[in-house]
Amino acid sequence: MTAVERVEVERLSAPLHTPFVTALRRATSVESVLVRVTDSDGRVGYGEAPANGPVLGTTLEGNTAVLEGPLRDAVLGRAVDPRALWPRLDRAVLGHGAAKSALDCALHGLGGAPAVDLPTVVTLPVGEPDDVAAAAAARVAEGFTDLKLKVGTDPALDRARVRAARAAAPGAALRIDANQGWDAHTALAVLDDLADQGLELVEQPVPARDLLGLAHVRRHAPVPVLADESVFGLEDLVAVIRLGAADLVNLKLAKAGGLTPARELARVARQHGLGVTVGCMLEGPVGVAAAARLAAEVGCDVVPDLDGAWWLRDPGPVAYPAGRVRVGRMDP
Repeated sequence: MTAVERVEVERLSAPLHTPFVTALRRATSVESVLVRVTDSDGRVGYGEAPANGPVLGTTLEGNTAVLEGPLRDAVLGRAVDPRALWPRLDRAVLGHGAAKSALDCALHGLGGAPAVDLPTVVTLPVGEPDDVAAAAAARVAEGFTDLKLKVGTDPALDRARVRAARAAAPGAALRIDANQGWDAHTALAVLDDLADQGLELVEQPVPARDLLGLAHVRRHAPVPVLADESVFGLEDLVAVIRLGAADLVNLKLAKAGGLTPARELARVARQHGLGVTVGCMLEGPVGVAAAARLAAEVGCDVVPDLDGAWWLRDPGPVAYPAGRVRVGRMDP
């Protein structure tokens, strides 16, 4: 029996080349915890647990504590079987999806992983309209054809930002992400005003727990609604399905708790007619590589959002050639 022999944890801090600004936060670095799992055959797998208080409720200290404590205890000495081990991880501590994901992904990585080459969205952060336009033009010049504009701070400025991005990138697919920044009334007013801008979709227009508001926007908006922060696990997804609150769901490993539960979320979403895409947090190459492999495995109904490592001064082994994300093969 091949068993989990060691679980090692290391804190990482990596600077960004440009500040990442949303309706929820401003970041100048990626802060995460890297997990290294070694099995009794000497194989090594890696996972990453990003710290993101506003979205995940996670910190470096919290991720480190649960990974060095109850989560490590849940897998040490156990047979290497990620699907069988995930319920043990889930029962070991309440919440902490990012830490569970890091360990689950590391366990999967013990068997190796295929190379991945996919198109990706690139994010335009919150900024003044002129800055948004410059960023949009620059990303298109670099080969990106799918842009995601962060909005949700001020409705008038949001309108101006969208128009500036569209003018600078008339041929690009453009989606907007309010990161919970509007209420339903504001969301519909802004979206109606921007109906002539050819938006692909709106992501998380209202607060995560306002599913009735999300459903109202979905019924009346001129564009599809993508649920992000509203869906972490299966219970959240079922609630969104029952209310008809979204057209699509954005799966993220750090929300779901890893590859094992994320695969199930994709299956259930599709079974009930929801589109699926895959995103990542602002995280390093280990986390982005795992998300890219999930996207390739489950398939995405709109272009996935896998630009997390693009923001790093040094993205490491993850490459972004001509609007794509490329991850190399990982041997066991």
